[in-house]
Amino acid sequence: MKTLIACDLDGTLLRSDKTMSRYTEDVINRYVSAGGCFCYASARSLITARAVTKGLECPFPVITYNGTFIRDNSDGRILLKNTFDQAYIRDVIMTAVNEGVYPVVYSLFREEEKYFYIPERLSDDHRRFVFGRKGDVRDTPVSRAEELLQGEIFYLSFIDAPERLLPLYERFKDSCRCLYQKDTYEDFMWLELMPHGAAKANAVKALAKMLGCDRIISFGDGLNDLDMFEISDVALAVSNAHEQLKAKADRVISSNDDDAVAKWIEENML
Repeated sequence: MKTLIACDLDGTLLRSDKTMSRYTEDVINRYVSAGGCFCYASARSLITARAVTKGLECPFPVITYNGTFIRDNSDGRILLKNTFDQAYIRDVIMTAVNEGVYPVVYSLFREEEKYFYIPERLSDDHRRFVFGRKGDVRDTPVSRAEELLQGEIFYLSFIDAPERLLPLYERFKDSCRCLYQKDTYEDFMWLELMPHGAAKANAVKALAKMLGCDRIISFGDGLNDLDMFEISDVALAVSNAHEQLKAKADRVISSNDDDAVAKWIEENML
């Protein structure tokens, strides 16, 4: 039986300071060297995920943007993608804009990832988050709402007050994949919109098939890991996980700051 280990990054494999311990890197690298299959399944992009996983020597494809993409970890090739219908996402964006809530819009533009936003229209928290990424090659500020509608759009993010985000969540939760949750590190709320097919569960199943794996073990901490847990043969939540995820888990292990994932892999898979 061939097993794929799929692991969330922030709040799970990464410690609270957004780093990975040398011990965790060593355990995962030993697991892969011994013939094991390991991938991360993250809300991050490939660019930001690579920055925090530099110590991992994993040749397998990885899952980004909560299952929107499966990408080759070596050359960045897109092996699976989910993008919005153009007419649908235009309506979503303009509805939000007309209500005074402005997104950061992620798209494939001329075959490259870009994110578009109007700086002065973002909430203070969202502006601070985006400006903290200055130098990112995807960063594309624009001046008009129409300029947000460029390329193949695959992901929208909103950071704002709950009373502004919840109406949008209620309006679009049935027509696309919506995630509404607190940030892992900061004290603000996210609303994320993705195409229906963009789910960690779908991407993990597709990757397992690509690799010839017939067993899935998953690790997570957030609500965006719920669907991945549902399709896993073994689902493990870290102790700092959301209570809903713990309820779905086969077992709750120790915390992300205690190298919980690596300890479990070492004890059970090596």
